[in-house]
Amino acid sequence: MLREQQPAVSLFALGMIALGTLSVLYKDFAYSWQPVPAFHGREALAIVCGLFMIAASIALLFRATSALAARAFFVYLILWQCLKIPALIVAPKIEGVWLGFGETGMLLAGGWVLFALVSGLEDSSIFRHITGARGVRYAQILFGICVLPVGLSHIMYVHITTTLVPSWLPFRTGFAYLTGAGQMACGLGILFLVLPRAAAYIETAMLALFAFLVWGPNTWFASTPKMTGSPTGPRFPLTAFLITWVIGAAALLVATNIAPKSRDLTRRQRNIEADEQLARLRASPRAPVQ
Repeated sequence: MLREQQPAVSLFALGMIALGTLSVLYKDFAYSWQPVPAFHGREALAIVCGLFMIAASIALLFRATSALAARAFFVYLILWQCLKIPALIVAPKIEGVWLGFGETGMLLAGGWVLFALVSGLEDSSIFRHITGARGVRYAQILFGICVLPVGLSHIMYVHITTTLVPSWLPFRTGFAYLTGAGQMACGLGILFLVLPRAAAYIETAMLALFAFLVWGPNTWFASTPKMTGSPTGPRFPLTAFLITWVIGAAALLVATNIAPKSRDLTRRQRNIEADEQLARLRASPRAPVQ
């Protein structure tokens, strides 16, 4: 793994470790972000999934196990995304449903970047089309698409968004509209390669601000819930903080893999592929000299 990837990977792993810890401690999933239906054994499954997130995240931080961890996370995030599909089928006209789908889709895009870069499946006949530089670009496209309904929700539910803006900020309604429009602009920039690197970094910065200004530590111990109708206690705001954290880490993974002058195959991505090819050549047995 390249050194420049390490900060984003570390942030992603730390967020997932924390989410996994919450799942184990509370024997539950992450509220509406993980809408697992009720069934016998749900608590046990929540613990298993939590332990998986912790173990896979730790494995992601070490070179020897990062490839296996990236593969496992990619499958896990696809399954997580599938939990959002039933709501889309039942209520496709509700923007809030698309908001939830977009949030997990952004997270999946970050996992796809990891899978494309470190899974080691570039030579596989099955996976070679979704790994390497091509896989990274597909992940960027997915991320750009999924940002759009997230940004739109700020405008469609502007009254709710306004209540989440810190009270000490002026023009709170204006900020609600501005952040929504800004997120959609970032998504379109990444999708259509219009200053995509800047767009991805701006999206990362906005998510970092959302995490700390909206769901920061002051909300974990507040007597009144930050969002009307949300559960009392520290678990919900802490979960919201961590979900925003890992989505922000996914945005950073997308951003760090867009070269200053982005093309379908960026210079950095070509260098990654060249390094991988050189490593494979060095590992392969040499033909005997005649």
